[in-house]
Amino acid sequence: MTVTIKPSRAVGTMKAPPSKSQAHRLLISGALCKEPASVSGVAFSKDIEATLLGLRALGAEIKVSGDTVTLKKGARPKTVRFDCMESGSTLRFLLPMCLTEPGDAYLYAAKRLLERPQKIYEDLCKAQNITYEATKECIHLCGALKSGDYEIPGNVSSQFVSGLLFTLPQLSGDSTITLTTPLSSRPYVDMTLAALKSFGAEIFSKNDRQFSVKGNTEFKAASCIVEGDYSNAAFFDAFNTVGGNVTVTGLSKDTLQGDAVYKALFSKLAEKNATVPIDDCPDLGPILIAVMAANHGGTLTGTRRLKIKESDRGAAMAEELKKFGVEITVSEDTIFVPKGRLKAPTEKLSGHNDHRIVMALSFLLSLVGGTIEGAEAVAKSLPDYFKRITDLGIEVEEL
Repeated sequence: MTVTIKPSRAVGTMKAPPSKSQAHRLLISGALCKEPASVSGVAFSKDIEATLLGLRALGAEIKVSGDTVTLKKGARPKTVRFDCMESGSTLRFLLPMCLTEPGDAYLYAAKRLLERPQKIYEDLCKAQNITYEATKECIHLCGALKSGDYEIPGNVSSQFVSGLLFTLPQLSGDSTITLTTPLSSRPYVDMTLAALKSFGAEIFSKNDRQFSVKGNTEFKAASCIVEGDYSNAAFFDAFNTVGGNVTVTGLSKDTLQGDAVYKALFSKLAEKNATVPIDDCPDLGPILIAVMAANHGGTLTGTRRLKIKESDRGAAMAEELKKFGVEITVSEDTIFVPKGRLKAPTEKLSGHNDHRIVMALSFLLSLVGGTIEGAEAVAKSLPDYFKRITDLGIEVEEL
């Protein structure tokens, strides 16, 4: 899909979409219950659809009515097959769950996702003599994990920690997870812990690098409501940094979402020569870069993991901002955005098959106008994104 955006100002009220990150976690936890659990307020983005496909493949009984999903544990088939599509959360959360019982599992995924780091799981499987075969199309597993002591790095992705936290309570014995390096994106692990505990799991944080997990857990059915998503809300609130007047509603003040920090970071970027750390909120990287480019410039630190997202997000933003006449500097763990004046691109922008790149670019185009190719990438997390910004007054033409 190609969209053209004309210079226009965003004004109005926008209810934040439901949190994709929390929905993944609540749905997975609910699918472990023997009695029906319910999760309401679910938005069915491509990523959430992938997780529901995976849970069904693992035997969960799932019913959908409006925005409510009712689900409970079922019998796992001998062979499991499902497509994670482009959802890193689905792949990394459900891969170890395929190993709670012996049998074959085939996890298919988009090429880019299979290229992203999975070595932590590969090493764990090899250590327990579990088959782990990665091809260009899928990951094939065969075997069952044993409860016990697990040591993994914490600085690659918090999703590996969450995947084990979902899995270890299902095993017969107690386990521990010890992180050999500091944990990045701790708020996402806190969200996983909160979801699991709301369904009866017993997990304790001994310290910042160790978790004690009680095995043989009998998950208890509960009814939960997905809260508003700060990650996507940031893209609507960003219009206020360039003269818009947008009120975002539906966000919980008591959230565990790490991206809730975006409001404070936007305020920081209103200062000249601001430096902002994003170690715990890497998904905000593209919109923060865009806000810097539209205003005073600035520096992001803790950007290393932007390379292993849906695209190499630092490189993607650098490539596209050059079309606006802004040359940013992408280093190993920092990104510098100079203060400049945005120019209307004379060529089409690329969405890099990355939902957050598309949304960040559309924000910039609302200032100077232009066209994005590959805009359909927003379906990964927010399929109605362009309708939403149109409702706020941004002039969008879909081609």
